[in-house]
Amino acid sequence: MYPGNLTITAKGEREIIMSREFNAGRSLVYDAFTKPELLKRWLLGPDGWSLDVCEIDLKVGGKFRYVWHHKDGRSMGMGGEYRELQTPEKIVNTELFDEAWYSGESIITTVFSETNGKTLVVATMLYDSLEARDSVVHSPMEKGMNTSYGRLDRLLESTPVSGGFK
Repeated sequence: MYPGNLTITAKGEREIIMSREFNAGRSLVYDAFTKPELLKRWLLGPDGWSLDVCEIDLKVGGKFRYVWHHKDGRSMGMGGEYRELQTPEKIVNTELFDEAWYSGESIITTVFSETNGKTLVVATMLYDSLEARDSVVHSPMEKGMNTSYGRLDRLLESTPVSGGFK
């Protein structure tokens, strides 16, 4: 059981909808999703991993690249391209793992909406096929995201009153 309120739902034949609320304003949460120095502090998945490469060219047509390393020597890389950016409301990007366990590239649409100082993040992930989508549904994604989002909760709690990160 994990703290927080992450929901992951399969929709139609090719989509996964993932949503999670954070106790912080939309601009701060958007920054946490788009600034390498912040992503390296929370987007780590299960314990033992570090995000050693986090390169972001935040513009339409810009690329991003993440490479995680585990303390046991394993590594995992992923990258993509930004297709649409509406700061701090929406990000649309492609995503492709170096050694993907599913076929094709996915398209991720992430929407940040704020109500009463809390931000709901809804990510819609579109895959090439039902088989690709189901491979992701049955992966350990939920455990990794819950652990990462717990770290993000703690990072957001450490935010000073001026609205920026420490």
